[in-house]
Amino acid sequence: MTDEPTRAASTRADLGKDPSRVSGMFDEVAAGYDRTNTVLSLGNDKLWRVAATRAIAPRPGQRILDLAAGTGASSVALARSGADVVAADFSAGMIAEGRRRHGGIPNLTFTEADATALPFADDEFDTVTISFGLRNVNDPDKALREMLRVTKPGGTLVVCEFSHPQAPLMRTLYSFYNDRVLPIVAKAVSTNADAYDYLNESIRDWPDQAALAARIRGVGWDSVEYRDLTFGIVALHRARKAESAGDRAEGRTGTLEE
Repeated sequence: MTDEPTRAASTRADLGKDPSRVSGMFDEVAAGYDRTNTVLSLGNDKLWRVAATRAIAPRPGQRILDLAAGTGASSVALARSGADVVAADFSAGMIAEGRRRHGGIPNLTFTEADATALPFADDEFDTVTISFGLRNVNDPDKALREMLRVTKPGGTLVVCEFSHPQAPLMRTLYSFYNDRVLPIVAKAVSTNADAYDYLNESIRDWPDQAALAARIRGVGWDSVEYRDLTFGIVALHRARKAESAGDRAEGRTGTLEE
């Protein structure tokens, strides 16, 4: 409900998730992106951002990579802790808007970056986080491996992403909102309502909470935990990079506590 696709049919992304089409889609919506997110999510985007920030638990001295950072709304909250934050996005338009709004914050920098080929050294960040961006990557597993590469041993990953409500009633209500209500609201508040089909397609095609946790663990992350936000409309996943190759914990995926 919070990604804003582009009006122009020529750059409307599909489930093939061609990087140039997806980045072009977000380039065109950068200026009104955050406002539209808040309206379409009924204000829940701010609550999801707070939950992600708490899971990251930023503090002075940390180095944090915020991927798919958009205009930097989540990055600003992290930087307020005193952490050194890099806001990265593969949309040049989003990065430009972020610099315009928040370029004066000394411990926040913006950089254009592809999540599947990060321009950072191995073991560079204490925490890597991505919110509502992983499902827009054409190779999520490759991106998760890149995030693992640039995270320091013992560091953490936090993923906040749309998911699938488990309760039948909530699943029905959510489907009704996305299919019937959201297009009407999008037409009223967005400049690109014609492309909102991509939003629903990408959410329907995305794995559920447990399946995403298994994928995160499958590429090498350790101690994977998750919990639902807003009845499972969104899921928050957190994982750890093992201190060494022989340090990986055994056992099932756990539950992430508030």
